[in-house]
Amino acid sequence: MPVSLLVIHSISLPPNEFGGPAVRQLFTNTLDCSTHPYYEQLKGVRVSAHFLIGRDGSITQFVACGKRAWHAGVSVWRGRERCNDYSIGIELEGCDSLPFEQAQYAALTKLTRRLLRRYPILDIVGHVDVAPGRKTDPGPSFDWEHYFSLINSQTAQRREMANT
Repeated sequence: MPVSLLVIHSISLPPNEFGGPAVRQLFTNTLDCSTHPYYEQLKGVRVSAHFLIGRDGSITQFVACGKRAWHAGVSVWRGRERCNDYSIGIELEGCDSLPFEQAQYAALTKLTRRLLRRYPILDIVGHVDVAPGRKTDPGPSFDWEHYFSLINSQTAQRREMANT
């Protein structure tokens, strides 16, 4: 199915802690659930994302964009179910209660622009939008206005440069 949706997530393992290997281990099904009490609830969970953007702006790709990742779960967008079938999932290392880093916005903007050039993406939404009541990410600390202004300013700058 053509990719037409971009879903923005946030994740931290354990919750509100950054920089450890747990998120990468979760996305590669190598997380040892006995290493932290919180991880016990993740036993048997299979989840993946196309991309993870670290607090420092580093981007790691886990799943090829043309393949399905298991990031949205039970989901629906504009009446269409199974968002994993037609979306790309980008995880930001973060949580609902702490601001995201400017390096993350910069990396997310760059990645988004590349994906918009490559795929017929119609909508960019949060996990909360495709799984309301079940998910809250990327959370109230994610600055959507700032993110969209970065995407739009880059587009305007490129158009201006092309016209000169």
